[in-house]
Amino acid sequence: MKNLFCMGAVLVCLAGCASPSYPGGWPSPASGINEWADAITGHKVIRLSRRDGANQVFYFHQNPFTETGDKMAFMGDAEQGRCAFTVDFNTLDVRQVTTVNTGFEVVAPKSRILYYLSGDQVFGTHLDTLETREIAQVPPHYKWGRGLSVNADETLLAGCYCMGEEQYYTSNLPRDEWIRDIWEAKLPNALYTIDIQSGTVHEIYQVNEWLGHVQFSPTDPGLILFCREGPAREVERLWTLRADGTELRKLHNKKYAREIQTHEFWSRDGTKVWVDFQLPRMSARIVPLLEAVTYPRFFLASVDAQTLALKKYSYPMRYASRHFNTSPDHTLFCGDGEGGTFRLCPSGKWIFLYKIEGDNIHVEKLCSMEGHSYAPACEPNTHFSPDGKWVVFQSDAGGAPQVYAVSVGKGNG
Repeated sequence: MKNLFCMGAVLVCLAGCASPSYPGGWPSPASGINEWADAITGHKVIRLSRRDGANQVFYFHQNPFTETGDKMAFMGDAEQGRCAFTVDFNTLDVRQVTTVNTGFEVVAPKSRILYYLSGDQVFGTHLDTLETREIAQVPPHYKWGRGLSVNADETLLAGCYCMGEEQYYTSNLPRDEWIRDIWEAKLPNALYTIDIQSGTVHEIYQVNEWLGHVQFSPTDPGLILFCREGPAREVERLWTLRADGTELRKLHNKKYAREIQTHEFWSRDGTKVWVDFQLPRMSARIVPLLEAVTYPRFFLASVDAQTLALKKYSYPMRYASRHFNTSPDHTLFCGDGEGGTFRLCPSGKWIFLYKIEGDNIHVEKLCSMEGHSYAPACEPNTHFSPDGKWVVFQSDAGGAPQVYAVSVGKGNG
């Protein structure tokens, strides 16, 4: 009986593991090759960051696009530090936008303004005219937080900070250890808003819990989604709050102690919050120690922002992604692969396309990420272009990190 039980655990482990590794045929930027068809999938890939140096996409839930989709902002190394650039989707011309060290970047799509933090100042720079205005002065400790987010009518910014977290980033501890240490330290944290017109700063929520992923609703100018950061299996992660500091609401109560919800993001219509959702296997729910020799079930899940109804859509573990995103028409999702290992099992190195079919998800591989490091500083962070025809991401598969786009359909371009 004991042998049969162990064999069953091994089979559960292997069920999601059969994912062969293929070369993706990535040229280096120095080769001068900026467009090619993926050797495995046939989908077209183009390099958008056609400039010297390392370049990065925005974090997965930070908008980089203008409303019309003609321009996208990205970040790149420059003499002045980490600066913002734009790429014109019609001509692929690249232009430098900021000339100061730039962080917390987000584009207000309607007004075409890039908002960002430099030192203890928040600025807004127009992507076309490059006209720049100081929005606000903020306390020095704000630069160690996360953000910014711009609301639906482009009148407010929001962000968060964690007082004293910077000491953990320089501790040289492994990532999992300093994440746990910050969480256990119960440092002072706050959510804040900034009035774009007046520059007035309001701290709307203060708590000794580690906060992150601040995201205004895409349709409700006064609703903010945020998370409680920390070890994924141990936090109650999903929360919303009004921009005036009222109506704090937890979106999901864990049914099982070792559930995982992570990397949440809004649906484009603001009705749902989507999240990477993982459930322990039945055996691990009964005997938690078995979690070490079993694999969770993987889902892309939505929580209704009004009713809190949860809906889960299943997919095989080998198609897991670190970050997901949704298409402008709500019909598709993209993901950036997992790229590491699930204990003994290698996971997928692909840019994925997901489509919900019933209670499950159909998965298509868009391009190989073989050779990509999946280092914490270079996670691919996929975004759909505003026309839904491209998935934008970053990769160091060709050397230094660069910004790329892969076609959703094989006929693009």
